[in-house]
Amino acid sequence: MNNLSLTHSKSKVHSLLIGGMLVFLLVLGLFSLSKGAFTISFAQVVSILFPLDWAPYEAQQVNVLYSIRLPRILMATLIGGGLGIAGASLQGLFRNPLVEPGLIGVSSGSALFAVIFLVLIPTLTQAFGLISTVGLPFFAFLGGLVHVLAVYYLGGRGKSDTATLILAGVAINALAGALIGLTLFYADDAALRSFTFWSLGDLGGSTWAKVPLAALLILLPSLILFGESKNLNALSLGEQEAFHMGVNVKQTKIKLLTLTALIVGVGVAFTGMIGFVGLIVPHLIRIGFGADHRLVLPASFLLGAILLNVADLIGRTWVAPAELPIGVITALLGAPFFIALIFQLHKSKN
Repeated sequence: MNNLSLTHSKSKVHSLLIGGMLVFLLVLGLFSLSKGAFTISFAQVVSILFPLDWAPYEAQQVNVLYSIRLPRILMATLIGGGLGIAGASLQGLFRNPLVEPGLIGVSSGSALFAVIFLVLIPTLTQAFGLISTVGLPFFAFLGGLVHVLAVYYLGGRGKSDTATLILAGVAINALAGALIGLTLFYADDAALRSFTFWSLGDLGGSTWAKVPLAALLILLPSLILFGESKNLNALSLGEQEAFHMGVNVKQTKIKLLTLTALIVGVGVAFTGMIGFVGLIVPHLIRIGFGADHRLVLPASFLLGAILLNVADLIGRTWVAPAELPIGVITALLGAPFFIALIFQLHKSKN
């Protein structure tokens, strides 16, 4: 009876946490809609979105809100949530808190294949808009999958120590960077400008045409990852233990690597290389609320969405009317966190 009460109490806390994060994300989104180079008050935002006569507004404000800011915030929510849950899944798979999609080459692999797609297939992308819309995420996903598999096997299939895994990621990232440079050597000015988009990360290109595809290719894999929470909990005990608990370890690994590569690849294709979200978010959730992936995965999605919306808000308002690339903001937030995490792990070993 005590165990049942404890489980019920824990489930209630988890539900309250998820609900609180959802409410905060909604409020943050409404607040973000009112901020930017073009002035729209919070009361005007509410009046435009809902049938409330809080404040008068102009047609231009409606156009800016619906055509520019709303798809941008939705894209930040999708990409941030996707990076958060991808990072949580990879950390659970590798049983390593230092694993992050950018660190182990998923982001750079996606960027490499995206650049190859833009540079080597320009005629098709110009002639057929659908190929550009669907082909780019597919190539980015393929690049992320190839690179994460390479790091996985170079790192001893997740069984090696942290240093080996990070060195494998560094090697793959360096190779991807060199191949990107080689590809861009043959590119024209338009392709070079496009690469700036991937290298710094930017949500400025978010449009309603991209939101449905991003939602499909991020939310669907994320839902499947939610269903893998019990398997990830079992894998956290070790592969042998997970196998004896009835987990198909090989199939689970392939599924997790494929889904995380798809999520990160779509993010890179649409918004560029945004680092450290997949590192910071799952670690904060584990520190605050434990390592149960039934909570870690959905909470990482929501916290990732919150973090990227905050970073985008900072980028849009800090140097307004200009904008800072969102990848710069996440790096400024994430790099000190990563350094502190390394020091913490070093102290725990001593």
